[in-house]
Amino acid sequence: MLLKFCGAAKEVTGSNYLLEAGGHRLLIDCGMHQGEREEANDDPFPYAAGSIDAVLLTHAHIDHSGRIPKLVKEGFRGKIYATLPTIELTEILWDDSVRLMREDAEWQSAKNARRGLPPAEPIYGQEEADAAKKLFAPVNYDSRLEILPGVSVRFRDAGHILGSAILEILIEEEGRIVRLVFSGDLGPMQTVMGRAPAEITDADYVVIESTYGNREHKDNRQTREEFQTLMKDIFAKKKGKVFIPTFVVDRAQRIMYELELLRGQGVGGGMPVFFDSPMGVKVSKLYESHLDLLSQEIQAYRRDGGNPFSSEDIRYVSTREESQAVNNLGFGVVMAGSGMCNGGRIVHHLKNGIWNPDNHVVFVGYQAHGTLGRRIVDRAKTVRIAGEVVNVNAQIHTIGGFSAHADRTDLLGWAERFRPTMPKFFVTHGEAEAAQSLAEALKTRGFEALVPELDQEVALVPREAGQKLSEAIADAKAAPLPEKIAETETPADPGGAAVAEEKGAPVAKVETAPSVSVAEKTLTKEQKKTAEKKARRANRRAVKALENISDQMREIYEKAGSGEIAAESQPLLDAVAVLLDSIIAQSGKDAARN
Repeated sequence: MLLKFCGAAKEVTGSNYLLEAGGHRLLIDCGMHQGEREEANDDPFPYAAGSIDAVLLTHAHIDHSGRIPKLVKEGFRGKIYATLPTIELTEILWDDSVRLMREDAEWQSAKNARRGLPPAEPIYGQEEADAAKKLFAPVNYDSRLEILPGVSVRFRDAGHILGSAILEILIEEEGRIVRLVFSGDLGPMQTVMGRAPAEITDADYVVIESTYGNREHKDNRQTREEFQTLMKDIFAKKKGKVFIPTFVVDRAQRIMYELELLRGQGVGGGMPVFFDSPMGVKVSKLYESHLDLLSQEIQAYRRDGGNPFSSEDIRYVSTREESQAVNNLGFGVVMAGSGMCNGGRIVHHLKNGIWNPDNHVVFVGYQAHGTLGRRIVDRAKTVRIAGEVVNVNAQIHTIGGFSAHADRTDLLGWAERFRPTMPKFFVTHGEAEAAQSLAEALKTRGFEALVPELDQEVALVPREAGQKLSEAIADAKAAPLPEKIAETETPADPGGAAVAEEKGAPVAKVETAPSVSVAEKTLTKEQKKTAEKKARRANRRAVKALENISDQMREIYEKAGSGEIAAESQPLLDAVAVLLDSIIAQSGKDAARN
């Protein structure tokens, strides 16, 4: 078993991990680089795309999903596993990415032509994006799925954006078992938009993000007060424009909700708000359609008649002409992507307005090194935008509490849940200082922690969690089976053998296939056909019954995760679940043969 860090090593963007086990190759995320390493998006992958058997996608953001169409372009043909909301959001983001890359290539080609250079080519086009969409395989939260022989995964809610997931991967190779957890991007424990990240206790290894590994956020109340105070002050002056560089997924919906709360207080009623994003309406509608995955606060606001993501006071801007017309307005709020100002329509808005001291730029998200947004946040006096040097005279504001990432305290709190099994942590998805700071904090708490280098490989061997699970499965397999039931020429009782009821749980009925004695050889053809039909029906019923048992096991998993069942029982529960999956698979094969 081998894990290779192909991206997000000492940097925030470009998430990409290669897992090799049992002769299979699996990718976790395949994202674009943003900021200083953006040119690396054109670089070859450190593996053959056609050799990858499957991709697990933690969430839709481009720094996690953006290079999957490039992977398809170079030969990948496996499945891409993700939650349904992640699939829906990713398809929207890929289409927008294709559009932006095409426009950038056209601009660069015109520039190259003046220099006698060949035209620029986008990393991939719509054809590759559409081909990648066909490879998606939706998965549900909390259901364990075998994606490759010896490799199963369970997606847990990460609380970062709609559909985001923590991955619990179980690898079995030559009798050895390793439990590997990828945090993906973790949301804060106290969140306005989504749900708190799922708590997990068992792992041998954990790959944990560290975007804010050395920083703390203000709490939701403080953040809301800071934003409302700033906006009330700007609204009162009724002078100049407010540019809010916005991540179109999740952050835009949060800002719209906060503006809606202000309007409910009678503030900002005369201030037009423009959401300048061709895909903004689609994303907001997706959030509206998955309210059950959002926070109780958002759901309660909707039940009370509010519409947090589609206020009638917000004007969606779709066409380029409409976007350019917004520049002619002297007063208003303009939300536009990209959130780091390294592309999208916010670029031309800043070019046309950041020179004006009456205007404001309000940053509500992380700004990676090398991005235009980071240079502005770092108080650059001038910036180069679309080839022109522009003075930065607008008033610059940063509100960090809106982040959809867990801060240092939340990251360490989530990591502490693994104390029963003391896994080794690989700290990624953070700038070097933030990653190293989080790793040192983990070490002081007694955990092993490593900040991997780009392209570093590590061998995975069973530690405490995997060893317990391996032993539990070995013990379960070695347990004596009940004595064989005497053969009979008549089918088993139609009621079937009942699984013993425990603690009032629903009883699953398991019917056994009819057993036939040596006298079968003398049965007529008609009798044989009848017996075979009964056997097929009984096998199908057995498969369904075992699936019901598996579902009940998942409920036990949830109780174990919430602390209702002792943590020591987890390896045995996992062992039973693995055996059940094996029985279901074998029963299904038998039913197919019958």
